[in-house]
Amino acid sequence: MDVKTHEFNGWLLDLYAGDRGIILWLLGDDGERRRLQQDLSATFYVAGSASRLHTFWCCLKNQPVSVKLAHTERRDLFAGMITVLAVEVTHPIDLPGLFRTISHSFPDLTYYDADLPLPLRHAAIYNTFPLARCRVTADANGTIREFATLNSPWELDPSFPLLRTMILEPDVDPSHAEPKRIKVRTPRGQFTLDMEPSRALLVSLRALLSRHDPDLLLTAWGDTWLLPRLLALSQQTGINLHLNRDPDHKITHRPQRTYFAYGQVIHRGQQIHLYGRWHIDVYNAVMYHDYGLEGIWELARVTSLPVQTVARVSPGTGISAMQIVMALRQEILVPWHKQQAERPKTALELLHADQGGLVFQPTIGLHANVGEIDFVSMYPSIMRCFNISPETVGTERPTAELVPELGMIVDHDPPGLIPQTLAPLLDKRLALKQQLMTLSKWDSRRKRYKACASAHKWLLVTCFGYLGYKNARFGRIEAHEAVTAYGREALLRAKEAAEDLGFTVLHLYVDGVWVKKDGCTKVQDFRPLLDEILSRTGLPIALDGIYRWVAFLPSRQDVRVPVANRYFGIFQDGTIKTRGIDLRRHDTPPFIAETQQQMLEVLVEASNADQLPEHVPKIHALLRRRLIALRQGRVSLEKLLVCQTLSRELNAYRTPSPVAQAVAQLQAAGKTIRPGQSVRFLYTRGEPGVVAWDLPNPPDPRIIDVPQYKKLLQRAAQTVLELLTPPITSLLTVGCNDVHGLLLD
Repeated sequence: MDVKTHEFNGWLLDLYAGDRGIILWLLGDDGERRRLQQDLSATFYVAGSASRLHTFWCCLKNQPVSVKLAHTERRDLFAGMITVLAVEVTHPIDLPGLFRTISHSFPDLTYYDADLPLPLRHAAIYNTFPLARCRVTADANGTIREFATLNSPWELDPSFPLLRTMILEPDVDPSHAEPKRIKVRTPRGQFTLDMEPSRALLVSLRALLSRHDPDLLLTAWGDTWLLPRLLALSQQTGINLHLNRDPDHKITHRPQRTYFAYGQVIHRGQQIHLYGRWHIDVYNAVMYHDYGLEGIWELARVTSLPVQTVARVSPGTGISAMQIVMALRQEILVPWHKQQAERPKTALELLHADQGGLVFQPTIGLHANVGEIDFVSMYPSIMRCFNISPETVGTERPTAELVPELGMIVDHDPPGLIPQTLAPLLDKRLALKQQLMTLSKWDSRRKRYKACASAHKWLLVTCFGYLGYKNARFGRIEAHEAVTAYGREALLRAKEAAEDLGFTVLHLYVDGVWVKKDGCTKVQDFRPLLDEILSRTGLPIALDGIYRWVAFLPSRQDVRVPVANRYFGIFQDGTIKTRGIDLRRHDTPPFIAETQQQMLEVLVEASNADQLPEHVPKIHALLRRRLIALRQGRVSLEKLLVCQTLSRELNAYRTPSPVAQAVAQLQAAGKTIRPGQSVRFLYTRGEPGVVAWDLPNPPDPRIIDVPQYKKLLQRAAQTVLELLTPPITSLLTVGCNDVHGLLLD
């Protein structure tokens, strides 16, 4: 008998394991949100001795989970084709529990494809990704009979659905004070709900959820306070909130955690994941304040990770997901744990191999008409152009090439896993940057293009580090070292090209070159140099901009010592670029950062370096106004907050730092602070010298340590004024002394 089917077109919203197969939510072209089911098994592979695999086989036969077993051959990225036992789990929801049991019982076996997220498995088979355009044929029960993806994550201008968004936020920061109300915003209006009585709150919120049926709950402190509080109240009162769109699935809680990565302690708050709709906490999303929702959508599209996941994980997890999908499509085994250890090296080999990026210390001072030339995504471009991948480093093939300085071989044919993964991402980022150069300032696409380019940047920056990351599934330190070796060689060739064409090289920093030459003030003047660098290196190069002037700053400890990444300058279009100065530091109070930014904005008014002396008096006047406001208490306490990260447990501090003093106060008030969390405090007169901002009682403005903030203001002012241009040295000396006296008076 023929089964009646229906065809739907729409966008893929969500995908997760169900009781049988997987559940997909489709936002149809007709505006309907449909819950569909699709049959999909999940297979993992096991390698080991024949006797152990036989025992493993017998053990699996006695498990209650439905599985199919077969011997097969698959490719290990490093070992080549190997014989493995394929374990096909009929229902993916059973895989995590089964794997926990058997991996504990058989720790000596090697496992592949065992812990992969279900959306990545689906992406490898059907080319799906969040917000993908799909055509689905399903029967009357919602079971999918045919499925096709209609677009690609690499399109510049994909079609997007009209998502329904509901914004929830408490009236105050919960870490600072107990919220009394919840603000709710929808496209149809704004509402304010009192926290008490709780029954009225839940009934009103449930009605709003039912009426608007949002696809996205966008919250402030939703992971760490708001949703846990609402769910606790729901349990106490018995009033179901229906936060999930899927009534048959439980909300997922993921615990908070603290870990050490890239030289710093990082804290991630607990997470609340919903099913059938998304939840994003803007204060628990990793890079939300850098690229916003547009960047999150883009990361989800290119990595195939769920939107709720990609919003909360590091870019490293994203690049790892892309590698996994590529490996699955090519039937390359994905190891459960990294298996490749660093090969033994002598001290001399380590000295030659592990040198990192090349840095040429800048020429201290202010320089006019300087061109900043950047290699476009230098390290990812090197991986792609020179086919650097864990499996290609160290091979011995006719197509291989010696890596400079390493005595190591990189194979150029066929393309490795990492270059294949990066190629479409690099192409899309380059296409976006080219589009941004041609779009007008008022083009509506600019915001989205910039967000997408920023998301790509973080993925590409991370992909290099993941080659050497100790836990990366496809990492290998020798590949990491090969990339930096090529990078150093490329930068040296760029320097030689510049000098051969008569340019003065002021600074080199990993992937950037700062040069100047008399008479070179326009983009076309630098074109011959760009062409020559491209010819000598084979890597994409771009002129980031031409500075009216740029100031390379010395060390604060010794004015004779340059600092590689501490400078500020004004491009010809008036754009300000800063690195390493106060306004770029996360622990600078907003009042100080804003003042330094305003000083630079005064200098933007100078059309060239010769006009800078005319604007120094304006800066002095600005500083006087800001200082008077500080003295008279007209600066809000929020603008004076210092935000620092607790780097260790409180009892590990030998001499309590200001942040440790603030944490001690918070703990005395009953609040728990973990390493990696940010702590806000104010400098105060007397002992202990600080007061934590998030104490139950607000601080007295009269105890603010005004001289300490004057000192910070002086330092920020001197950073801008100490190096402008030699012709006004005497004026600057007077100006700096005047500022010094003004601020310390």
